[in-house]
Amino acid sequence: MTVRQSFSVFAIVAPILIYTLSLLAPNALWLFLVIGPIILLGLSDMLQTKQTLRRLYPVLGHFRYLLESFRPEIQQYFVESDTNGTPVPKEFRSLIYQRAKGARDTRPFGTIFDVNRAGYEWVNHSLQPKHLTDYNPRVKFGGEDCTKPYMASPLNISAMSYGALSKNAIMSLNKGAKIGDFSHNTGEGSMSPYHLEHGGDIVWQIGTGYFGCRDDEGNFNPTTFQENASKEVVKMIEIKLSQGAKPGHGGILPAAKLTQEIANIRHVPMGQDVVSPPSHSSFSTPEELLHFVKKLRDLSGGKPVGFKLCVGRKDEFLAICKAMLKTGIKPDFITVDGGEGGTGAAPTEMTNSVGTPIRDALIFVNSALIGIGLRDQIRIIASGKMFTAFHVLRAMALGADTVNSARGMMFALGCIQSRTCNTDHCPTGIATQNPSRNKGIVVTDKAQRVANFHNETIKNLIELIGAAGLDDVSQLRPDHINRRVQGVEVKNYAQLYPEVPSGSLLKESTVHQDWKYDWDKAQANTW
Repeated sequence: MTVRQSFSVFAIVAPILIYTLSLLAPNALWLFLVIGPIILLGLSDMLQTKQTLRRLYPVLGHFRYLLESFRPEIQQYFVESDTNGTPVPKEFRSLIYQRAKGARDTRPFGTIFDVNRAGYEWVNHSLQPKHLTDYNPRVKFGGEDCTKPYMASPLNISAMSYGALSKNAIMSLNKGAKIGDFSHNTGEGSMSPYHLEHGGDIVWQIGTGYFGCRDDEGNFNPTTFQENASKEVVKMIEIKLSQGAKPGHGGILPAAKLTQEIANIRHVPMGQDVVSPPSHSSFSTPEELLHFVKKLRDLSGGKPVGFKLCVGRKDEFLAICKAMLKTGIKPDFITVDGGEGGTGAAPTEMTNSVGTPIRDALIFVNSALIGIGLRDQIRIIASGKMFTAFHVLRAMALGADTVNSARGMMFALGCIQSRTCNTDHCPTGIATQNPSRNKGIVVTDKAQRVANFHNETIKNLIELIGAAGLDDVSQLRPDHINRRVQGVEVKNYAQLYPEVPSGSLLKESTVHQDWKYDWDKAQANTW
């Protein structure tokens, strides 16, 4: 029995017991003065739609918000580090909550960072800052072979499947994307009715399990793919090669979270973990990957098609680059997922010790595309622990065209990081298929919060761009970001990560020594 159900029983039984007791001892009626307000408070919690924890945990949920009210006074003492060594205060979660709720997100007393610490980063401002008004940055996705390009927001919802998340969470994300005019990646679990109900722009992810476009043996089915890809709300298609949270390992949906509806959508049997194969069955070489890209682009009617990967062996990505040159087939975009990315379920070693972090991976992929002379024809999406405007700005300075966020969108929904995503016991109803819990998510309210978080983050991104004296996100360059290396030594990203000259990988004589070993090892017809 859930807390909500238990309280409902309590609200009915307690008055009856007190009344019965009062027949024997009239003085017992004073208990109503204690129990009555508790019951009224609990009923109010269950009926309100703004706070999921109060809906699911009447009366008890108030203790969480009471503790949260003290947080602004103590949060400066709780600091952790991100993968770049830059201090990341846990208050960022509170920042997202505030933005999602439309509350004030300013703070007093200056930076919470130790600015003298190695790893501290900041953006250069200009003495001639710009005040950008009526500016709605958009990035065009779709190369010369794409007949249905997509104009994307700089910030979009990263891949999270129905199954990993509840139906109400999926609907809230998609409706939020519709309100805010940005895109929603389905994750590899296929498009569900809940992805489609509110009409938000969809990026359909195709994983190794081919959910939503598989035959009875689990192989790719072009007929069902074409049927789904032709839907108007589907704006782009993403082939998932690997995921930052568990690179080299297929997606995992624990049996505890598998319902009959999800099994039907994914076309898998009930009663066991749904573990996607570690690699694709439709291709096994870089050239075959690109032919698969072309096949999906043709079947979709000319929509942008790209692939997502966490960078591992550099020669394998360079092999894809050589295959692009050999076949003339180019993806419309590449999603670079950092090894620090999150997930609902993954082996610990995969999460902690496999996969290139986003900054290093982004620099490498951007440089490789510059080196083969194709950077201007292929868009780059960055993903991996990014949830503030500065994170977006930093990724763009390193070469990203847009950024995907999962963690930020989860916080906007009300995630409290209970770390029970893999058990089906998520207390907020976001990452569970338990209907008594996920109904606590009121779609209309949470969708607006997702849209608010996106809108405020983009607003702050535009302010940062203007502060740097720029007119457009496309003008961001590596030298706009500074990093304290150690002590008084400060370098900008252009100094730390020099870009390779355009086309330098095309001639043996111009391949830099740092690239030569992996470039020579890479082959277009094999990994």
